[in-house]
Amino acid sequence: MTLSIDLFWSFRSPYSYLATPRLVEMRRDYDLNINVRPVYPLAVRSGEFFGQVNPMWIPYLMRDTYRISQMLGLPYRWPRPDPVVVDPSTRAATPNQPYIHRLTRLGCAAAETPHGLNFLNEVSRVIWCGQIDNWNEGDHLAKASERAGLDLAALDAKIDADPEKYEAIIMANQKAHADSGHWGVPTMAFQGEPFFGQDRLDVLLWRLKQNGLQPRAKA
Repeated sequence: MTLSIDLFWSFRSPYSYLATPRLVEMRRDYDLNINVRPVYPLAVRSGEFFGQVNPMWIPYLMRDTYRISQMLGLPYRWPRPDPVVVDPSTRAATPNQPYIHRLTRLGCAAAETPHGLNFLNEVSRVIWCGQIDNWNEGDHLAKASERAGLDLAALDAKIDADPEKYEAIIMANQKAHADSGHWGVPTMAFQGEPFFGQDRLDVLLWRLKQNGLQPRAKA
């Protein structure tokens, strides 16, 4: 029987980016369905978080994500521009956000197709790889969508036709995320149990195998 997990994931999370290629490999190698459930990042969902966090947290995050990217052999740099425009004094999101709402809704629209995880993988690589300035301009996102098997213009058209639908999907994802037992991303949820962080993928795989996860049949 095919097992399923929910993936709560953010376009502004470096850990989400670093985890995604391994999730793609996991789905490729095992009889596993990954339900892609994009959420807004903490800076948008809970701006007060950054005013309360220990000041050592951000320097540690930068050091940790760089060394993980080196270990995994993934190109990495903080995006230019940042997917979330923040107030430098509070690190909370500013009222006007030109990127993150579109990105998150696009992720939800992609999740309505069989290519949702591939979309997250390709788009996050464009944003986080460090080889592209102004990832939001030109045809960078369109080409990433095409590599994922999707048409960016068609996704945008679906969202423009019913933006409230996709905002409601994001809100439902965020409620399900909280109900899973964690607030951070990436969180993978299986049978009511949350597995938070790119460093819990091995634990997740162990738990899935306990529940009968099987290698995917070779074509």
